[in-house]
Amino acid sequence: MHFLDILVFTLYMLGVIGIGIYFLIRNKGVDDYYVGGRKIGSVHIGLSVVATDVGGGFSIGLGGLGFIMGLAGSWMLFTGLVGAWLSAVLLIPRVKQLEATNTFYTFPQFLGSFYSPQVALLAGVISAIGYLGFTSSQVLAGAILAEATFTPLLDRQTALIIMGIIVIVYTAMGGIKAVIYTDTIQWIILMSGLIFIGIPIAYYSVGGLSGMQEVLPPRFFSLGNISWQQILNWAVTIIPIWFVGMTLYQRIYASRDRKQAQRAWYIAGLFEWPIMAFMGVLLGLFARVAIAQGAFEYLGFTDYAQIDPEQGLPLLLRTVLPVGLMGLMMAAYFSAIMSTADSCLMASSGNFLTDILTRWFKVPEGRRAFLMLSQGLTLVLGTIALLLASVMPSVLDLMLHSYAFMVSGLFVPVIAALFVKNARPAAAFWAMLLGGGTTITLIIGDWPLPLDLDPNIFGITLSFLSFSLINFSINKLKKQE
Repeated sequence: MHFLDILVFTLYMLGVIGIGIYFLIRNKGVDDYYVGGRKIGSVHIGLSVVATDVGGGFSIGLGGLGFIMGLAGSWMLFTGLVGAWLSAVLLIPRVKQLEATNTFYTFPQFLGSFYSPQVALLAGVISAIGYLGFTSSQVLAGAILAEATFTPLLDRQTALIIMGIIVIVYTAMGGIKAVIYTDTIQWIILMSGLIFIGIPIAYYSVGGLSGMQEVLPPRFFSLGNISWQQILNWAVTIIPIWFVGMTLYQRIYASRDRKQAQRAWYIAGLFEWPIMAFMGVLLGLFARVAIAQGAFEYLGFTDYAQIDPEQGLPLLLRTVLPVGLMGLMMAAYFSAIMSTADSCLMASSGNFLTDILTRWFKVPEGRRAFLMLSQGLTLVLGTIALLLASVMPSVLDLMLHSYAFMVSGLFVPVIAALFVKNARPAAAFWAMLLGGGTTITLIIGDWPLPLDLDPNIFGITLSFLSFSLINFSINKLKKQE
């Protein structure tokens, strides 16, 4: 990597840390730290939502899908569009209505307002663990990008440490305001970099459409190159996260009002699909073409089977981008990675402190002391996420497993709270425990499942059945009394 690229990249990272320091000085209390004072507009919220949801992990993951299956990989983020718009219509009005008479900082607090403190506690545990895993996936995405970009100067473990320190420090300092406002800047940088730099230069370097058709079979250009099981697995994992994601609830709370929040969700959905979905898989597709054309031979890669599919995209950008622009493009991708990592780390921190620790320990009552405790906890959790990332091989797998664990435990109780009359706390508690427990057991066990379905499908099914049975039984007993 040329000195000019390193300089551009370094200046960008220093700028991000500077924003964290700025909001460290300006934050006055927990309201500022976790929900941004509840006064942020739809554009900042919308860009922050899509930056958090897609971010670098999905960007790198989409590149891997494009490398493996071509344009059909874009269907993954179509489920994001569906989830965003459904939650805008069904969830946001209810949350903002309740917020008029309650002070919420976390998703479990919202869920607990329907059920009980015990349900809120279990929801906090599930959400905190899930987002810790998701934070790890983003740090891993950054390490994979850095490893491919700075080869042979950096190995993956060194890259993990560098990425982890940057994300942890500026997130712990600045809180949600630093996260949301840097998300806006980071997303603009990523979109501009992809539209005006990455995609045009990569397309030209592989010889355009004719060059692609020479080396790739037709299935890579077909949206039908996908099984129904894969679409179902993505839909069941990604659509429900829009109803249970702590990072999304924080942004609903941070919005000025219902209309601002809904507008932000519509914006986010359109950016997910088709815009980001097709840009991500196209770059992965270009990388598959480039390796077939021998573009990576100078790095020792002569066949696509020799590299991790998620490394194809960063290797492509390293190879085709001219001096200066490469540093800018790498900054754009690191922007996207950090925009997700910081949000997920904030979510996990909020869950652990507000929903778990405050139930068992006495915490400082002063605003400043509580803020310092929040920052310290964020540092500790960030370190744990970094350690977890060091033992996981795949960004996309780690992300989807984290999503699946949260969704299978939390989705059914949320939907029941919104639409079921007399939804009982005991039913919600056991649905969460059995649903989340089933999914994580199947993931860890790695057993072959019928029809190649995702473990999450079995977890949600058990969650639904247990909720229905227990809720029906309790309501029947209540009527008989």
